[in-house]
Amino acid sequence: MKILVLSDIESRSLWDFYEEGKLDGIELIISCGDLKPAYLTFLVTMANVPVLYVHGNHDGRYETVPPEGCICIEDDIYVHNGIRILGLGGSMLYNYGPHQYSERQMRLRVRKLWWKLKKHKGFDILVTHAPAYGFHDGEDLPHRGFLVFHRLLEKYRPRFFLHGHMHMNYYWCAKQWRECAYNEHTTVINAYEQYVIEY
Repeated sequence: MKILVLSDIESRSLWDFYEEGKLDGIELIISCGDLKPAYLTFLVTMANVPVLYVHGNHDGRYETVPPEGCICIEDDIYVHNGIRILGLGGSMLYNYGPHQYSERQMRLRVRKLWWKLKKHKGFDILVTHAPAYGFHDGEDLPHRGFLVFHRLLEKYRPRFFLHGHMHMNYYWCAKQWRECAYNEHTTVINAYEQYVIEY
């Protein structure tokens, strides 16, 4: 299955310069946050496949203008063709804006998922906005990752961990790999702009 993952910046090739057939073969689209609602609405219309999303730290606009036809997977496990996808959006709390959480608050969100995790016997893809602490994150508070994500990755061993938030055009982020191994079980993907993965 080909999955298009997105975050943080609208791809001009998929929006401004879209041509028929560009999304052929894509069976699922996943947004890791901070994208305009109209962009996701456009993609779900053009691709005619499910578009799943979590909130980024700049997605307060979704409260009044959500992306039409798309599926919010915040604090939930969505199953697509047998693939279990867990969504936990937002970033580290730094100025009390929408979709920002302290480490304690994110741990509480994870704890509340215990029944869904038990019911689905874990998950195959973790979708977040922020990265994991000490792994693809930044040293400043707004770009610091969450420690609790390590616990999820080590306990459930998903195939993919998809995140956004880390713009690959940041000078301190440009040297990071787009795709790398967290361990022998999990591949970490920075979904900045657009990237296609095979499941």
